Amino acid sequence: MAIVQDNITVFGEEIIDQSAIDQLKRCVSEEDIGVLTADAHYGYAHPIGGAVAYKNKVSLSGVGFDIGCGNKAVRTDIMASDVNVSRIMDEIVKTIGFGVGRPNPKRIDHPVLEHIKKAEFKPQRELRKVATEQLGTVGSGNHFIDLFEDEKGYLWVGVHFGSRGFGHKTASGFIALSQGLSFFDKAKEGSMDAPPILFDIDSELGQDYIAAMSLAGEYAYAGRDVVVDQVLHILGGKATEIIHNHHNFAWFEKHQGENYWVVRKGCTPAFPGQKGFIGANMFDNSVIIEGVESELSIRGLYSTVHGAGRLLSRRAAAGKTKWIRDKKGVKRKTVVSPGLVDFDAVQQRMKARGIELRGAGADEAPEAYKKLEDVLKHQGNTIKILHTLRPLGVAMAGEDVYDPYKD
Repeated sequence: MAIVQDNITVFGEEIIDQSAIDQLKRCVSEEDIGVLTADAHYGYAHPIGGAVAYKNKVSLSGVGFDIGCGNKAVRTDIMASDVNVSRIMDEIVKTIGFGVGRPNPKRIDHPVLEHIKKAEFKPQRELRKVATEQLGTVGSGNHFIDLFEDEKGYLWVGVHFGSRGFGHKTASGFIALSQGLSFFDKAKEGSMDAPPILFDIDSELGQDYIAAMSLAGEYAYAGRDVVVDQVLHILGGKATEIIHNHHNFAWFEKHQGENYWVVRKGCTPAFPGQKGFIGANMFDNSVIIEGVESELSIRGLYSTVHGAGRLLSRRAAAGKTKWIRDKKGVKRKTVVSPGLVDFDAVQQRMKARGIELRGAGADEAPEAYKKLEDVLKHQGNTIKILHTLRPLGVAMAGEDVYDPYKD
């Protein structure tokens, strides 16, 4: 059950670290509205799984580095039983780049690249090269391309990633601007518990950030569209239903009779009738949900979880690691001390369940996450489950893939 205190609502307080709750409280003033969804955990200046409605400000910290990170899922016209999943997964990782990724085999033309060329916030125009190179690639960490089977036997494609280097460099540039530096200067990094970076929406900097964030969000949407289309091409099928949402973004919305800039970091918008794709972990079932109208939904800013939520930190799961350049100058991950997860055992469990795994590592093991079914129960009558998706194939960046563009 949700805990409501003054202007803050917390779903599943008993399964959320106090550090994340304390962090949200630091983000919320008396005139704001704060929410923690049940998958919440500690983040940088703003908790993952946190939403805040600001009256006259927009939060860079709430949007984060991976601007426009989100999920897209499509139901195909293909029956899962007709697919050679192993062959398809091999083709996916051969065709699509993960992590920093190799340049795409062929240039991808998309209107968003022309929009970047003519960006309203002019410094973004200089990021067109990295945007072009990375359009259609998938990040590392918990970013993925998955194949699923629904309750009727249809094959689904699900992806999770954001705006890659374009969004990361955009966020970094505005952190520098907030410190009185130029957009391309190196900003000073704050602590995890630093106050959130807020821009007044009526200021020039605030307006510039909103324009730049919106373009990075458009780029993230385009990237997921491109990747899903590539997978559909590999499958030789077409989409019969499409669900697509950001969960790291800010929107201008009306809540409880007032207008706000609502920032959701690791939160899926779930207005009545709005559908969302919620990924679990590489082993458990994921879901397609729909927002419903209720008093609790209103209190929760029509927000729901974006995943199961981390239980173990990456270091706790995988151990302490360092990236060291070899003699050829290539960065390789070296384990300094082991973690809690036996990834060989994880891979055996995946194989026994018939899930084709490509890439990933101990930090993405199922035991590093809460159980999605438990998390969703704590969201109460704010959503309903439309489809349950059983994982058939999982593709992620390998643990040896270096990616500086993760939040």
